[in-house]
Amino acid sequence: MSLDWIHSLVLFGAAALGGAVNSVAGGGTLLTFPALLWANFAAIIANATSTVALWPGQLGSLWGYRKEIGQSRKAIVALAVPSFLGGYVGALLLLHTPAKTFANIVPYLILLATVLFMLQEPFARYQRARAAQAGLQTAQRRSVEEDTLPLSSWVGVMVFQFLVAIYGGYFGAGIGILMLAALGFMGFTNIHRMNGLKNINGLCINAVAALMFMVNRLVDWRIALLMAAGAILGGYGGAGTARRLGQRNVRRIIILIGFGLALSLFLHH
Repeated sequence: MSLDWIHSLVLFGAAALGGAVNSVAGGGTLLTFPALLWANFAAIIANATSTVALWPGQLGSLWGYRKEIGQSRKAIVALAVPSFLGGYVGALLLLHTPAKTFANIVPYLILLATVLFMLQEPFARYQRARAAQAGLQTAQRRSVEEDTLPLSSWVGVMVFQFLVAIYGGYFGAGIGILMLAALGFMGFTNIHRMNGLKNINGLCINAVAALMFMVNRLVDWRIALLMAAGAILGGYGGAGTARRLGQRNVRRIIILIGFGLALSLFLHH
């Protein structure tokens, strides 16, 4: 489909803002996916194109957590496997979902993603309080988190990560809070290390999903490239704008868009 300059500008802007908020808060999909629906893209095409468009911007976020990621090699290996497998299963489920069925469940997916996004901030506060309570033990968290955890904890979080990855490969918005919750229940308290692990596993999930969407020709490449440029620009330079707006204001905008879109879609079904 051809787009006029207004649609193109809005999609580029949504991707830029999505890349920016992904670097400071997460939730970029709740900006790019609605923008593509607004531009009259079919829901499955919008989902696939949004996933591919935002993926390059995620690479930049890894650089900011390179130190924490380097200290979590065991967790990276343990969680990458279910991330790849779950992302594959989720994308496969999407490919076998009829377009009309997916369009019907999109309002529920957006509502779920918005609720998960709302839970992110209170969970982060809880995690910071929990880390502070750990006190002097925080300096020793690497051995506690990775070397002394029982096998049952690793198995449990790997199974949970597999389920999260299925949802991530299928739709994706809101997976960050689920991964942070799993790591928190597992015993991790260093929020920076947790964010690093969350980002690298999200990258694994979306890489598999994006590859499958591309192979099956669900991606509108003109729009994906336009939005990828916006996401990279936003992730690199737009984070400062998002910070100036204030994380709370950015979060409020995303939540308002999420609930507004879900309500609109419910009313039109």
